[in-house]
Amino acid sequence: MIDHELLVHRLWSIVHRPLMTTLPNLLQRSYQEIPDKTSIILQHAGQPDKPITYRDLIHGANRFALTYAREGIKPGEVVILILQHGEDLIYSFWGAILHGAIPSIMPFLTEKLAPEKYRADLASLISITKPTTIVTYPEFEAEVRSALVEGNSVRHVILTSTVEAEAEPNFESLQGFKSSPEDIVVLQHSSGTTGLQKGVALSHRAVLNQLESYGKTIHIDPEKDVIVSWLPLYHDMGFIACFLLPVLLRIPLVNMSPFDWVRAPYKLHQAISQYKGTLTWLPNFAYNFCAHKIRERNLEGVNLSSWRAIINCSEPVHVESHDLFFEKFSAYGLKKSALQTCYAMAENVFAVTQSPLDGTPAVDEIDRETFMTQRLATPPIAGQPSMKMTSSGHPLPNTKIRVVDESFNDLPNRSVGEIAVQSDCMLTEYFNRPDATEAAIKNGWYLTGDYGYIANGELYVSGRKKDLIIVGGKNVYPQDLESLACEVLGVHKGRTVAFGMYDEEEGTEEVVIIAEAESTSPSEQEAIADAIRKHVTKSSAIALRHVKVVDDKWIIKTSSGKTARSANKEKFLKELEIN
Repeated sequence: MIDHELLVHRLWSIVHRPLMTTLPNLLQRSYQEIPDKTSIILQHAGQPDKPITYRDLIHGANRFALTYAREGIKPGEVVILILQHGEDLIYSFWGAILHGAIPSIMPFLTEKLAPEKYRADLASLISITKPTTIVTYPEFEAEVRSALVEGNSVRHVILTSTVEAEAEPNFESLQGFKSSPEDIVVLQHSSGTTGLQKGVALSHRAVLNQLESYGKTIHIDPEKDVIVSWLPLYHDMGFIACFLLPVLLRIPLVNMSPFDWVRAPYKLHQAISQYKGTLTWLPNFAYNFCAHKIRERNLEGVNLSSWRAIINCSEPVHVESHDLFFEKFSAYGLKKSALQTCYAMAENVFAVTQSPLDGTPAVDEIDRETFMTQRLATPPIAGQPSMKMTSSGHPLPNTKIRVVDESFNDLPNRSVGEIAVQSDCMLTEYFNRPDATEAAIKNGWYLTGDYGYIANGELYVSGRKKDLIIVGGKNVYPQDLESLACEVLGVHKGRTVAFGMYDEEEGTEEVVIIAEAESTSPSEQEAIADAIRKHVTKSSAIALRHVKVVDDKWIIKTSSGKTARSANKEKFLKELEIN
């Protein structure tokens, strides 16, 4: 029986040996010590699972490193990866790390993204980030080149069909081993409708400090843990928690395509059962999606008792989503204590807070009216409507948080303000965006743009500062209105969006709520719209007039599963013009 504390100590001693302070060094060490250990198990619908050992990982990555060297790509240059779930994406990424280039993963064009918007985003990314290289498939080359303009930074479009043949790695010749801990190692792009807003530049040291602190917080055990994920690698939750963390800390990863999961969400549960998965990260909507979409016939023989933490992250957490998920899957061995929470962002590499895994996250029931009008989280009042807030947990050991007002003054407990973060794993900069970097960091604190409050040392996140709607001088938070709309019978839970629209006649913003309904009948949708107007007007500080009830899948989500308010507003306005 191996002592867990001894295991953890051994793990961190590996991370912090004198020569182990960069990602290439960690990868080389695993290749030398455990070459035959499975690092990643790739799953594709309709194909046998494909295990990738650390030997396979280094050999595949070395092919791309040799290709980058052949093309004359220099260490420190940015390489954009436009590839789908699979070996090419994994090997091209780690090949860039071994070569000392800076990889950044971009979403692949899908049927949900308009091609012209995708090209515009790619052109914008190129103009700001100035990559020298794009890696993609032969069949996607024309799409990539259509976004290039004369005189831009891109010198190479590398196709997966032109990658060098496999060869024994020569670590002495690989430029990545000359990197220092402070050098930028990766770019993450903060999530928008295609995840391309700002390039978050992270150093080797920042990444490893996050993995150490977060690994200890969630009691990572390289002998027992198995991470199972469908999350895309262009978003911090999938990229850090479900890719860098398992590969670098020697935790087996079962990795499936996001598209396969959306088509058949039960595949996650089947993989947990088959591989005795212990850890998964999910956005809040995925709990509802699984509970509603998965059928009992797809869970025959499934055992979920190995799942020790399913961590809710990337959008505001709703206890109702946890309850729904537990109710659906407890019969298959799921433990209530597995349902956990986290507050994370690319700018801190990943996690800022984490709920303690030895219990269930705290739920704070508060008075709704006081919260909406005074931005205070106070105890419920008998006979008055209340609301439940779910804790995102305590700060990691290496991370500090504050809740501040607009003048950067600390607010007392239970007062809502902007969340500020300070740690030893913060971003180096927004890449090539000194203006954005300067605006986001004040006196060594990163201003997140998120609103929340602290109670009993735990963080409760309530929404985004940029989404604030001002109606007649009152601050209105769309998340509050969306939650109210979801309470109306017939509305799809988690499928509402609220935003402001300027009314020239009134000289202020009017609130618009879009809600997806379970019914497609026009008369029933009209009745639901009336019910939303009445309920929101009665339960908030605004008189709601504009409600549009729509069919399933109308609402646009970001690449990370959050509601894309600006994109939905744009869609609504376009439909208004047409009509």
